[in-house]
Amino acid sequence: MRTGLDVFLDDPSRFRGARVGLCCNHTAVTAQLQPALPALQAAGLDVRRVFGPEHGVESTAQDMIGVDDQEGVTTPEVDVVSLYGETEESLHPTAEQMGDLDVLLFDIQDIGSRYYTYQATLGYMMEVAAVTGTRVVVLDRPNPIDGLSVEGNVVAPGFESFVSAYPLATRHGMTMGEMGTFFSKVLGLGASFEVVGCTGWKRHQTYEETGLDWVYPSPNMPTVECAAIYPGMCLIEGTNLSEGRGTTRPFHLVGAPWMDRERFVRYARIGAEESGLRGVGFRPATFLPQFQKHAGEVCHGLEIVVRERGAVHALMLGMVVLQAALRAAPDDFAWRTETYEFVDDPIAIDLLFGSAEGRTGLEARISPRELLEAWEGARDDWDDQRESCLLY
Repeated sequence: MRTGLDVFLDDPSRFRGARVGLCCNHTAVTAQLQPALPALQAAGLDVRRVFGPEHGVESTAQDMIGVDDQEGVTTPEVDVVSLYGETEESLHPTAEQMGDLDVLLFDIQDIGSRYYTYQATLGYMMEVAAVTGTRVVVLDRPNPIDGLSVEGNVVAPGFESFVSAYPLATRHGMTMGEMGTFFSKVLGLGASFEVVGCTGWKRHQTYEETGLDWVYPSPNMPTVECAAIYPGMCLIEGTNLSEGRGTTRPFHLVGAPWMDRERFVRYARIGAEESGLRGVGFRPATFLPQFQKHAGEVCHGLEIVVRERGAVHALMLGMVVLQAALRAAPDDFAWRTETYEFVDDPIAIDLLFGSAEGRTGLEARISPRELLEAWEGARDDWDDQRESCLLY
């Protein structure tokens, strides 16, 4: 198969002479692993400005760490604008930064989950482009955890944030181009918009089956297996547990200095059996995060071992682990209350869930399966909207 970038480079002539912007990170590479910026410049395009999403153009910054303008690109004639600074306003490009561009090319590898903020950046850029008249062109890439599976609820009004900017399901089963189509067609963002699609991609394919090289899309997304469990395990960010950042197994390792690891694993296994969770096992684990939560402290907890990736319901997995933590350490476990992605209220876990239902349901010991089944039944209209935007 071929990505939208490679397809676009077959004939970029219609944009020669245009003032071009590029929103990308280091996942924007050709089949030969040439970065997009020099490839586009070699093709004769006048790329005047590069916009970097969260983590920066080279994906060196950790989550929720601001990135300065001009960071990550050494070509002096190209301006670099960070779309993840120290304020919520920095997440949106200004009309001045977009207004002198005829076209914006957008090429970032998504991983298929609403929390992953690159799709929010696309939407924010489309909102500004609708005002400036800049044409937005997504150079598409496949959804690496498949384009079929959809999990979870749709963001409820009042729970919007950078991790839940638009009404998407938790695991949305779309490519970045399809999400842009959703923003344009369903949400009416109004920008002049098009997609340069992938060729040869089938929605059921694993990433390995595409033949593409995996370029980690953010500092704590080292493997496709990690991406496959992220739609559930990112929920740990909304707690006082370490989600394994600062280790070589982010989102696989979960724990805290005060956790009884045997008790935690026992409840996780019980929850998995009660909910019918398949494809994973739980190992008692002790680990030492080097940064972020509990940095430098020995943590006890569990490691998620993926046995059959295609069988894993990622959101159910995250909810099983959360409920196990609630039961294993009721006096020490807590929901995160610090500012999260520039928002103080609602709290982080509710922003991640896109409503308060997930948190209150788990606190009431409603089984993850029951919660998920209720969301499935309430998602019919959204599923139809999604279906209307699929390109492959």
